[in-house]
Amino acid sequence: MWRRAYLLLLLIRVYFALSPSYLHPDENFQGPEVFAGRIFSYPSKLPWEFTVENPIRSIFPLWATYELPMSLLQWFYTETGPGSPPPHLVYYVLRGGMFLLSFVLEDWAIYELVPSPRHRRATVVLVASSYVTWTYQTHTFSNSLETLLVAWGLVLIRRIVENKRRSSFFSHAVLAFIAVVGVFNRITFPAFLIIPGLQLLPHFQRKPTSLAAFVIFGLLFSAIAIATDTAFYRPTSSLLEIFRNPIITPLNNLLYNSSTSNLAQHGLHPHYQHFTANLFQLLGPAYIVMLLSLFSKPMRNIRALSAFSATALLSLFPHQEPRFLLPCVPLLLSCIQIKKPLLLTVWIIFNAAMGFLMGVYHQGGVVPTQLAMPGIAFAPATVFWWKTYSPPLWLLGSNSQITTHDLMGSPGQEMMHNLNLSVPECGLRPSTYTYLVAPTSAEFLDDYLGKEKNLQLKPLWSYRNHLNLDDMDFAEDGVLPTLKRVVGRRGLGVWAVHRSCN
Repeated sequence: MWRRAYLLLLLIRVYFALSPSYLHPDENFQGPEVFAGRIFSYPSKLPWEFTVENPIRSIFPLWATYELPMSLLQWFYTETGPGSPPPHLVYYVLRGGMFLLSFVLEDWAIYELVPSPRHRRATVVLVASSYVTWTYQTHTFSNSLETLLVAWGLVLIRRIVENKRRSSFFSHAVLAFIAVVGVFNRITFPAFLIIPGLQLLPHFQRKPTSLAAFVIFGLLFSAIAIATDTAFYRPTSSLLEIFRNPIITPLNNLLYNSSTSNLAQHGLHPHYQHFTANLFQLLGPAYIVMLLSLFSKPMRNIRALSAFSATALLSLFPHQEPRFLLPCVPLLLSCIQIKKPLLLTVWIIFNAAMGFLMGVYHQGGVVPTQLAMPGIAFAPATVFWWKTYSPPLWLLGSNSQITTHDLMGSPGQEMMHNLNLSVPECGLRPSTYTYLVAPTSAEFLDDYLGKEKNLQLKPLWSYRNHLNLDDMDFAEDGVLPTLKRVVGRRGLGVWAVHRSCN
C-alpha cells in the first residue's frame, strides 16, 4: 500500500513540477535570470540584491544548481548546431532538476532521520503528500535548496554523533561544506542547525582532531565561496585584490536585514506571524495535529528541535514570509502521524486545494505568456505588464526584439498614461508596436474594449489558468463580487494598444 501511494504521489509531484505557476519573483530573479544573460545571451535584468554597492546574494550556491545545468545545455546545443536552446527547454530542465533534487535528497534524508523502521515509510509518504513538496520544493527557490541542506545537515550530525568508534573526516568535510553552502545560500540557515549542532560539542571534546577537520574544511570552503563571489562581482580583480578586498555576501546580507528600515521596504509583520499564520498556511490540518500532540506527548527529537528553534529565532525579525519556513515542513511532518479517517480526508482535501491553487493557478499565466510573447507581438514591440508578478525577461529568448516595462500594481489611470506615451499620435508611423499584458479580471480595462476612447485595446491572446490573488478587495467590493470577478474572470490576457483616429 505504501509503495503504491508513494508512486502515485511521485507522479503528482512531476505534474506540479512541470506546471508553470509562479509563486514568487525570487524563484526567477535570484536564480535563472542571473545566468541566462551570461550563458545564452538572453535578455535579463539583475535584481537589486546583485547590483547594490554591497551585494547581499552569493553566487557560490547558485553555480551547481543553475549555472552548471544551463552551461551543459548550452554546450550540447553548441556541439550539435549553432544557436542557443529555446527558453522553454531551459525552464523545464531547471524545474526537472529541482524535482530530482527533491525526490532523491529530501525523501532520502527524511527516511534516514526517522529512527523507527515501522514509521519510516508512512513518514516519507506523508511528506510526499504535502503541497509544499509538490510546489515550493520543485521551484527554483533558495528556500527549496535550504530545505535540502538543513535535512542533510541533520543527517550528518546524527551520523557523527552515533559513530562513537572512529572519526570520519569525510563526514566532517561534507558537514562543513553543507554549512558553508547553507550560510552563503541564506543567512537563515544557521537558525535550523545551531541548536541541534550542540550535540557535536561532546564529540568534539572527545575527538579534537574531528573539530580541527571541521574547522579547516569550513575555512577552505568559505575561502572558495568568498573568492567566487568576489570574482563574479569584480571580474577584473586579481587574486591578490580578491584577498585584500573580498566581498562577503552573507555579512552584507546580515547587515542589511538587521535594519528595520530596510525590512520595512519588503513588509513588516508581527512577531507571532511565523507561529500562527505562516506555519498553518504550510501545514494546514497537520499543524493542528502537531499542536494537540505537543500537549499529550512532547516532541524531543532533533527534527522538532530544529524546526521550533529556527521558527523562534526567525520570529525575531519583523519581515516574515511563509517560504522562510520551508525547511520546517518535512521536519515537523516527520514528527506526527495522521491515522484517523476524518483527519486524513481533511489533509487530502487541503493539499489538493492548495496544490492546484499554488501549483497551477497562482500567477500561472505569467510564464506561458512570456514564452509565447515573441510569437504574439510584432517586432519591435513595447510590452507593458500590469497587475502581475514581474515577468522574467530571460524567457523571451535571444532573438526577441521586445522591450518590457513592469508597471506592477500602479493605478489604472497611471497605467493608461504610460500606454498613451508609447502609442504614436494619429498620422505618425509607429517606431514600435505597443501591447498590454494584464489579468482579465481587471474591470478597469472593460471601458477600453471596443469603446470610443482615445486608446483602444484589441484582445490577441489569453491564458485561462491564472489567478491574481493580489487583486482581491473584499472590503471595497464585497466577498462574493470579488470572488466572482477574480475567479470567474480568471486568466491573463494580451492586448494590442491602438489609438482611435476616426
